[in-house]
Amino acid sequence: MGKVIAIANQKGGVGKTTTAINLAASLAAAEVPTLLIDCDPQSNASSGLGFGKDPNRLSSYELLMGTAPASDVLQHTALEELQLIPASKNLIGANIELVMMERREYRLRDAIQVLKENFEFIVIDCPPALDLLTLNSLVAADSVLVPMQAEYFALEGVSELLDTVERIRESYNPELAVEGVVLTMFDDRTNLAQSVASELKSYFGERLCDTQIPRNVRLAEAPSHGKPALLYDPKSRGAESYIKLAKEVIQKHRNKAQHVAPEQMVQAHSESD
Repeated sequence: MGKVIAIANQKGGVGKTTTAINLAASLAAAEVPTLLIDCDPQSNASSGLGFGKDPNRLSSYELLMGTAPASDVLQHTALEELQLIPASKNLIGANIELVMMERREYRLRDAIQVLKENFEFIVIDCPPALDLLTLNSLVAADSVLVPMQAEYFALEGVSELLDTVERIRESYNPELAVEGVVLTMFDDRTNLAQSVASELKSYFGERLCDTQIPRNVRLAEAPSHGKPALLYDPKSRGAESYIKLAKEVIQKHRNKAQHVAPEQMVQAHSESD
């Protein structure tokens, strides 16, 4: 079964969509079957992979509304192991339409269940708001990865998001875990960045990812060309950092799977007795 990772932070401009695009692309480049779901009405993750606005194309809106099956919404990308469920501007109205629907918090979770056998990772790009689209994404997810800048004010927003994760865990998705917090647009030459990173390490402990994403011109340019950084400039620091982050995520996932498997075998054996 594929692992579902929501990329979330209600604060805008922290590199959330950049992380969604480039993490998904780097996972795919490691020959891991990956799906990126764009749940943000701005559709930046879609355009960042070369999918411009197209009102006739099926999107995550139809998926949430239940008017199209997941298999019909999939789009192939320039990377063989990466597929995309694009967004559309219709998602703007989804927050209102979802209010009256049955299982409104579980619409995305139910819709992608059939896809989890086909992908090792499913990455969801959430809107920069704690709305019904983000709630659907977090209820569908196994874990949440939080991109944040090394700034003092950034910690307040992340603390609020972690409180939301805890409430979702209590009410809708008890299995939801924090995948990690990843520092983005990081400039290791400044004392401020180093100081904040040190504080975050003491605050988050092992939940702070080892990989830091640097402030990088190539990383910023890539979306305007409809490409992830590893296709736009594979030797750039930005591309290399996301490849490193993908390796970190894969390693963590597979280590956990190896630990769970023997426990499940012991449990199954005891039940058969």
